Amino acid sequence: MEVARHERLIAKGGCRLDLDQYLEALIRKSGAFPGATGLEQARSAGKFTPVHDAWWAAAVKAHGDTAGTRALIEVLLLARYVSHEHLVAGLAMALRAGALTADAVALEARKVAQAEDEPAGHPSPAGSAGEAKVTFLHEWRLAHLPPDTRPLPSVTHYDQLLPRRRASGGEYREGEAE
Repeated sequence: MEVARHERLIAKGGCRLDLDQYLEALIRKSGAFPGATGLEQARSAGKFTPVHDAWWAAAVKAHGDTAGTRALIEVLLLARYVSHEHLVAGLAMALRAGALTADAVALEARKVAQAEDEPAGHPSPAGSAGEAKVTFLHEWRLAHLPPDTRPLPSVTHYDQLLPRRRASGGEYREGEAE
């Protein structure tokens, strides 16, 4: 079982840290994140972009240092499941919308990925002139459900629970004795 993979360093005594491998520890100790060596190396490698920094600054302003930094680390954990390009695009869209949670970034990144997968002639969910359309998650899920081919339910079995008709053919009325 492979635990980690590191590129080979040419320089003697060199150090290369992969920020992703420290995220679980940093989410618990979020105060160590701003000065982390892995963060600086991710910045210099272009994996931590100015969009990341802008979203982080807005999240810290909205939620405070600890909660804002934890939200960013949750976003960075999304990179395990979402491509870097989609994640950066999701960060930018969430920042424009003022959505400063990892869930919002994940939703926006998935929307970008889904838009790339759609055929070129397929109409985009955005309004005219590139205007963004807000789609609620439950609406999206309902729109993407497979068709329901089950037969409609029947209530005929419950008819036996209804009051019986009189033998004379008259209808039973409430309060009458049989």
